[in-house]
Amino acid sequence: MSEPNVRRRPALLILLAALIYLESAALAVISVVLLIDLLTQRPDSYASGVAILILALLATAWLAVMATHALLGRAWIRGGTVTWQVLQIAIGIGSFGGLFSRPDIGWVLIIPAVVVLVLLFTPTVIRATKRPESPADE
Repeated sequence: MSEPNVRRRPALLILLAALIYLESAALAVISVVLLIDLLTQRPDSYASGVAILILALLATAWLAVMATHALLGRAWIRGGTVTWQVLQIAIGIGSFGGLFSRPDIGWVLIIPAVVVLVLLFTPTVIRATKRPESPADE
């Protein structure tokens, strides 16, 4: 018998969290590659290499936290998720031009970021992540 108070997660919320988890997993892979490069190659600056690795690891953890709390229906995930997606889009746009342009990487960064932004502001996801009203808010 199912409990009447159990709230089902909307499919779009699950899809949103899955995409954020995938971004976190991709960043984890990039972090491992950065670590291997740092250990096997001679960087111009070890301090910069370690700093970039730490930032990548922090971003990986932050994305995993946001995805987990998206599944829990937390309202605060919107700000952090939007910030990350905007940064990802900016990096993707930067990948289209310059001396070392890689349009393939640009599209791989931009497409999921746009999908996450659209999902984040669908009415279903907004309802699922809406902060419950308390009597003090009235």
